[in-house]
Amino acid sequence: MPEGDTVHQAAGRLHQALAGQELTVSDLRVPRLATVDLTGRTVVEVVARGKHLLTRLEGGLTLHSHLRMDGSWRIFAPGERWRGGPGHQIRAVLGTASRTAVGYRLPVLELLRTTAEDEAVGHLGPDLLGPDWSPTEALARLAAAPEREVGEAVLDQRNLAGIGNVFKSELCFLLRVTPWLPVGELPDPERLTTLAARLLEANRHRPRRTTTGRPDRPLYVYGRAGRPCLRCGATVRTAQQGDPPRERPTYWCPGCQKGPAPAA
Repeated sequence: MPEGDTVHQAAGRLHQALAGQELTVSDLRVPRLATVDLTGRTVVEVVARGKHLLTRLEGGLTLHSHLRMDGSWRIFAPGERWRGGPGHQIRAVLGTASRTAVGYRLPVLELLRTTAEDEAVGHLGPDLLGPDWSPTEALARLAAAPEREVGEAVLDQRNLAGIGNVFKSELCFLLRVTPWLPVGELPDPERLTTLAARLLEANRHRPRRTTTGRPDRPLYVYGRAGRPCLRCGATVRTAQQGDPPRERPTYWCPGCQKGPAPAA
């Protein structure tokens, strides 16, 4: 599931494959960009901003993409068979003489002036893996709605950019609070931003995400409903959090985490 760590990894792979190279193939398979031809332009750089990818091109253009739940960019060598899904799921193809980047299931794909990138990402809070990371600013944004549930607040990219559903559950476990606890009742709010940054930084370059450091059991609670907690042995539970249609499955340990939670 793409979150800040994996999106930054994707940006790194795309940058390594395309940056400094002239595009020889440009195929954007969304209606509004169907007639756009980027061939002949050099890729300047590819950067991540939270969960967003910004491919900056010569001439002051930026191709903005977002992976959401299951989108991906795959890199292929010349002649290599493309793998990542059926052809009808391909939304973008950017090719150079040595590499081809293929974007599968991209729910967001738009072309912007580089000077207008804020139209796409200007609403985001501090990026946990970016040069703009500011725990003070993130805390101020979280504190602006003290009644809001912690799980919902950390998923809101306007507060801090990069946390997704996996890290939400794992972060709350490490804080020993349920995801339904109001932000204003956190016993140590500063620890939230410190742990969030530490978790994403620790996974910035890992091929497989982990919060436990154990390869056999990489996560404490996410995806472990009905199984014993790795810390106390209580049965890990799951419930939906959020309002439809944006509710998300949430995992927690009733033994380790204190605060409100849905009835069993």
